[in-house]
Amino acid sequence: MTSVRKTSANRTNARASTGPKTVHGRARAAQNALRHGLSLTVSSDPASWEEVEALARKVAGAGAGVEIQELARQVAEAQIDLRRIRRARHRLLTDALSDPYYESRADSRMKVTAICTVLRRSSAPDELVEQMKRFVTSTPEGPEKLAVILLEEAKKLNAFERYERRALSRRKRAIRALDEAQRYQALLASMPTK
Repeated sequence: MTSVRKTSANRTNARASTGPKTVHGRARAAQNALRHGLSLTVSSDPASWEEVEALARKVAGAGAGVEIQELARQVAEAQIDLRRIRRARHRLLTDALSDPYYESRADSRMKVTAICTVLRRSSAPDELVEQMKRFVTSTPEGPEKLAVILLEEAKKLNAFERYERRALSRRKRAIRALDEAQRYQALLASMPTK
């Protein structure tokens, strides 16, 4: 049993831990779940749902029963989820690669520090100013840019990987269940009736 003193301290601490206090902080925290929309189910998006239904009809085939249609819908949902995840990952990488000014946050901080250092000097030689201009306007290109993007976006790419693994697992289970149901129905159909 917890003491009254400890309970009181816990309540005081809980009141202090209410999340962001500023309007800006609360607005940013409210957007946390909306980064890419992959945590939402396919059924929440009408356009995706139509795509699921069309794919489910193709998977189930003509004249499929209710059970087969439902299992085919589960396969289709997982497949559409996979497409959404792969499109989102592709969009993330394409946007970063097509941005001519993309650079890592560490490089940006380093450039700001260098600018501040030069600005603190009352008189910087012209040669130093020219070197600083080249340094500040430089951005990675080619394979170096891809490496920087992959390092910077690793956390987001890991999230996409987790979503993709879950969708693949769901699809695999749904396909197995569909195959089993179809085999069972075929077996029942092949049995002689009396």
